[in-house]
Amino acid sequence: MTKVILPELGEGITKATVSYWYFKEGEKVNEKEDLVELTTDKATFNLPSPASGILSEILFHEGDSVNVGEVLGMINEG
Repeated sequence: MTKVILPELGEGITKATVSYWYFKEGEKVNEKEDLVELTTDKATFNLPSPASGILSEILFHEGDSVNVGEVLGMINEG
């Protein structure tokens, strides 16, 4: 299992809001494909998939606020 983690976003930015998931649970994703769109006070950006596999679990959904370092979802490799 690979964790999809919200990375450091820059000085003073501690959280982001999930805007949109490009895939649903159970769908196949490829490494480096856009996985989830996130929004901060300053920007909107896409977080790429850290691995190829099946998006097995989404822990934060659209509209949810996520802190840096938290796990957004899980990818089951293979």
